[in-house]
Amino acid sequence: MDLVDDFFEKMSPHAQRAFAEMEALEAGAIANPDENRMVGHYWLRNPSLAPSTAIREQIESAIDQVRTFAADIHSGRVQGQGGIFKNYLLIGIGGSALGPQFLAHALGNPRDRMKPFFLDNTDPNGMWRVLQTIYTELNQTLCIVISKSGATKETRNGMLEAKAAFARAGLDFGKHAVAITQKNSQLDNLAVEESWIARFPMWDWVGGRTSETSVVGMLPAALQGFEFVECLTGAKLCDEVTRAKSVRRNPAMLMALAWFSAVEGTGKKNMVVIPYRDRLELLSKYLQQLIMESLGKELDRSGKPVYQGITVMGNKGATDQHSYIQQIRDGVKNSFVVFIEVLEDGIKSKVNVESGFTSGDYLNGFYLGTRQALYENGRLSLTITIRNVTATSIGALIAIFERAVGYYAALTNINAYHQPGVEAGKKAAGSILILQRNILDFLGSTNGDRFTCQQIAKAIKRESETEHIYKICNHLESNDIISIHRSQNQTPATDQFYYVGK
Repeated sequence: MDLVDDFFEKMSPHAQRAFAEMEALEAGAIANPDENRMVGHYWLRNPSLAPSTAIREQIESAIDQVRTFAADIHSGRVQGQGGIFKNYLLIGIGGSALGPQFLAHALGNPRDRMKPFFLDNTDPNGMWRVLQTIYTELNQTLCIVISKSGATKETRNGMLEAKAAFARAGLDFGKHAVAITQKNSQLDNLAVEESWIARFPMWDWVGGRTSETSVVGMLPAALQGFEFVECLTGAKLCDEVTRAKSVRRNPAMLMALAWFSAVEGTGKKNMVVIPYRDRLELLSKYLQQLIMESLGKELDRSGKPVYQGITVMGNKGATDQHSYIQQIRDGVKNSFVVFIEVLEDGIKSKVNVESGFTSGDYLNGFYLGTRQALYENGRLSLTITIRNVTATSIGALIAIFERAVGYYAALTNINAYHQPGVEAGKKAAGSILILQRNILDFLGSTNGDRFTCQQIAKAIKRESETEHIYKICNHLESNDIISIHRSQNQTPATDQFYYVGK
């Protein structure tokens, strides 16, 4: 990373402030003033650190509940309408899906106790494809619906699509569903009303992007047959190491400072995450949310515009050597690389693809060669080395990145634990749906008369949203749910839209 000899000493005062902030965070300080809540994902893997007996007992109870429920599912004490559950279908968005997907891909095997499937977007075709794949086994599929508030639209839509599929198959969705949500949320109340199999807790002090060591990640892991407690142990052990107050003995602080140096504290370079193991292929996708949602902030904690953030990309090695490594090495100099090296090949029998060389030897050679080639051309990289891909090492990887994000945020004086941009996007989406309703009300009242998007905008007094109106009308015309039609003319501005009742 080309760190100068005295870099750590110069940054030590800033690091010590970050250590103090992290210590206060773990002790229960309010970390998200927007929502007046604590941030306690570190307590999930070490409940003894929780700031109250009540929180400690809630965490311990949830772990016991997960362990007992998974055992009941695997033994057949709890069954679906078609017998023992073979699959689970996780319905969530963001951290409620990315973490479980990453873990399922990293640790999964053909012999797993249950096969995982995911609805993680409000894309009707994507949901249809998943539901069609498991349609003949819906009667042996357990649905895990995850939403802290119960009001997340993408998750609600996925749940409703799944419920409709179960109904078409003549099944009772409630007899195949569990909820992970806050007590008394909309989802919690629905689960009670429809007599779902079980309800598991979420707490306001766990954010979605740091929820993988909560029930959100541990329940699907346990159902798939992983030793989920080992994941918690790996995270706990990493937490212990990364609490060290000595900069050079704290790997998470070393990593945060290396990021800080590479991006000059202002996000000037992208982070390219390249794990050299197929099982870690989804790590970069998981880290995109953890890092970019945490660090991508317009304002610092004093309200000063800073436009912080680190853009995360990645795939896997050696695949990247045939895609964007060319640009990273020879093109625009705006990236640094985080390699994940896995020492063990993870197989019992080895094939010599050449005399004295295995496929694993080649993979290692590509990693070291790429690392060297980048550095020779002035491109920076750092490497995290793990011995193998296990529940313990995955827990440690999650924990080191979580803490490095917290440290980097402290070094740059931003709040890593709120997400005003995400909330702004949700509000904007809501206004678009209101606009769609206005369009439908207007066209439905005009007896099939034809209007350009400019005429519609003027009629409903939304002239500033003419392009949105055109996009919405195009969407409605392209789908047969509502009878909106179009007379296509020479240009989008002269296209006319009209309503024909069914």
